[in-house]
Amino acid sequence: MQVTGKDRELLALLGENARMPVATLAKKLSLSRTTVQARLERLERESVIAGYGVRLSEAYLSGLIRAHVLITIAPKALSAVTASLDAIHAVTTLHSVSGSFDLIAIVAAPSISELDQLIDEIGKIGGVERTLSSIILSTRIAR
Repeated sequence: MQVTGKDRELLALLGENARMPVATLAKKLSLSRTTVQARLERLERESVIAGYGVRLSEAYLSGLIRAHVLITIAPKALSAVTASLDAIHAVTTLHSVSGSFDLIAIVAAPSISELDQLIDEIGKIGGVERTLSSIILSTRIAR
C-alpha cells in the first residue's frame, strides 16, 4: 500500500469533513474529479480508508463527562477484557500501552454519577486488576 503526498492531503481534507463533495475535494487538491474519485476508491479498496463516521461537536461533547481510565489486567486476560470493554458503548476508544498500565480506555458519560458507575463496571470485569481514572477537563488540541 503506497500513500502519496496527495493521498495524505486528501485524507486530511476528509478528516476535516468526510462529507465534502468530490468536486470540492478535487478543486482543493488541484486535481480532476475523476482522479480524486479513483484515489478514494483505491484508498477504500486498500483499507487505508476503513469507513466514514460522525465527528461530534465540541458543544455536544462538553455536555458529557469524559475520562481516561488506565487499566491493569491479569496475564493472558487481554482478549477477554477487550471483548468486555467493547460491549460497553460508553467506552469510545481503547488503547494498548506500555508502562505500568496495560490499557487506556476513553469513556464518556452524561453525569459524574454515571461515570462513577461506569468506572465501577470496568473494575468488575474479570481480568481487570486495577484502574486509575482521570476526568478530562478540556481538550486543547483535537485533530
